[in-house]
Amino acid sequence: QVQLAESGGGSVQSGGSLRLSCAVSGVHPRGYRMAWFRQASGKEREGVAAIDSARRINYANSVKGRFIISLDNAETTLYLQMTSLKPEDTAMYYCAAKNDVTFPSLEIVEYVDWGQGSQVTVSS
Repeated sequence: QVQLAESGGGSVQSGGSLRLSCAVSGVHPRGYRMAWFRQASGKEREGVAAIDSARRINYANSVKGRFIISLDNAETTLYLQMTSLKPEDTAMYYCAAKNDVTFPSLEIVEYVDWGQGSQVTVSS
């Protein structure tokens, strides 16, 4: 089981930037995928960005060119750098992971371990 804990959320004006961090423990070196998901009020949870142990990356179309996912070399912290934020980016953001697999999927069913979430609010 992978343990995950998000930090770094907050409030920002439209056009601003934020960086989310997720402390990670328990990944298996032989293979894993990690991702950021978000859930806006009244909407379904959606995949935002994903990375796997081969460092392949996948982004949702809505955030391409604005968000960057990265993982430190020690594989202990997952980041999501968010720029040019829009009010529609307002949501609870979750990090997620699964061991013993590869491919940076953005599908919820492909993840089993989840953090508690961090709120991001973008005002116009």
